[in-house]
Amino acid sequence: MFREMRRNKQLLAEEEAIAILKKGKSGVLALLGDDDYPYAVPISYVYYDSKLYFHGAKNGHKIDAIRKYEKASFCVIDQDQIIPEEYTTYFRSVIAFGKIRIMEDEDEMRKAVVALAKKYHPTDSVQGREDAINREWKPLCMMEFDIEHLTGKEAIELVRAR
Repeated sequence: MFREMRRNKQLLAEEEAIAILKKGKSGVLALLGDDDYPYAVPISYVYYDSKLYFHGAKNGHKIDAIRKYEKASFCVIDQDQIIPEEYTTYFRSVIAFGKIRIMEDEDEMRKAVVALAKKYHPTDSVQGREDAINREWKPLCMMEFDIEHLTGKEAIELVRAR
């Protein structure tokens, strides 16, 4: 169902791809948008329990696109070092393919938003985190991205340097 990577010597092991998802701070979520135009939006996320979680408003282009079509992709760039004299970049990135859904169950939502909060403010107290979540709970929309296929790739120069 999913294509094999053409330059498979540059393929990262699944554990390396997951490590990139765990440490990344933001990525680009690609959806099927209005009039079937691709809609790619930068977004913060958390990799938790083998899935990706996002938060956002309860309405807008992103939510409309998710409601229309559940398939999506998500890209995280771990490294993009420009090497001018070689006319290239030494890159490392990950692309996930899967299905995204708007979460409805409040217990599931709370677990996901706590994981997100811990990622972006790991030193906050439990009470501080709960207070922040409770302040934003009513307008909060949580989305779950179930990963069906994951690939990581790096520049051939990085492969050779290993």
